[in-house]
Amino acid sequence: MAGEPGGYSVAMETVDRLEPGDHACLTYSDPEERLDLLAAFVSRGLQLGERVMCFTDDPVAAELRQRGVPAGETVLPVQALWGEGAAPDAVAMVRHLRAERDRSPRGLRVALDMCWAARPQAGAEQLLAFENEVAKLFANGGLTALCEYDREAFDPVTLAYAARTHPRTVTAAVYHEDAVLRICRQHVPPGIRVAGMLDVSRAGVLKDALSEAVRLDPDVHLNLNHLRSLDDGAAEVIVRTAAGLPRNRHMIVVGDRQAGQTLRVAGAPGVPNLRLLVRDL
Repeated sequence: MAGEPGGYSVAMETVDRLEPGDHACLTYSDPEERLDLLAAFVSRGLQLGERVMCFTDDPVAAELRQRGVPAGETVLPVQALWGEGAAPDAVAMVRHLRAERDRSPRGLRVALDMCWAARPQAGAEQLLAFENEVAKLFANGGLTALCEYDREAFDPVTLAYAARTHPRTVTAAVYHEDAVLRICRQHVPPGIRVAGMLDVSRAGVLKDALSEAVRLDPDVHLNLNHLRSLDDGAAEVIVRTAAGLPRNRHMIVVGDRQAGQTLRVAGAPGVPNLRLLVRDL
């Protein structure tokens, strides 16, 4: 969109398209989707040989490891950004990031959990000052940053401001979304995430999403952890897709016992390429 602060337009990107020097905003309401995108962001940085730092008070290290991303010392408390101060200080935070960037010869990749700005002691002026000042650090391409805004923690005006002040806005690739069903790309492990209620009337969009995963991914991971119901017709689409994979490739489906039972009835046990990882309700 034209006319944004700083004279740039905002571009929607999937997280795997971010390049060194990008300053991106992620607004999220689904914690699992946020972790998935964060894992992809961190993984890309490690692949590029960049130094990676994740500033957050959330216990994300274990979640990243579960997604196959070595967390190590990359996850740091948000307070580490503002140093000795008892409250967030935008100037100190930007100074800290500048110093970290300058001592990272192969580039610095930073994920910033912006919930610090929702704390009473922060104040709206600190968020404004931080986003305006940090934007100056990206000119030489040595810094890549993902600023994460939880929709539950910020009001719509602040979220709109956040979107306007970032040249990039990160989203999951969404194949289908309506009042009852959401199908989107899962980055780590690569595949598809389905949430809501899935029935045969939406089998077409499910088939299209799975077809892209088959085309893109060595093994297809289908995440049904947030699926509330699965009918026989949609389950048959999943089983048929798995059955069509070459012998050296697999579909790994995670979900609850109810989804697992529906897939078994649809013929999952007879498909060697299909692995069911079922959790308790």
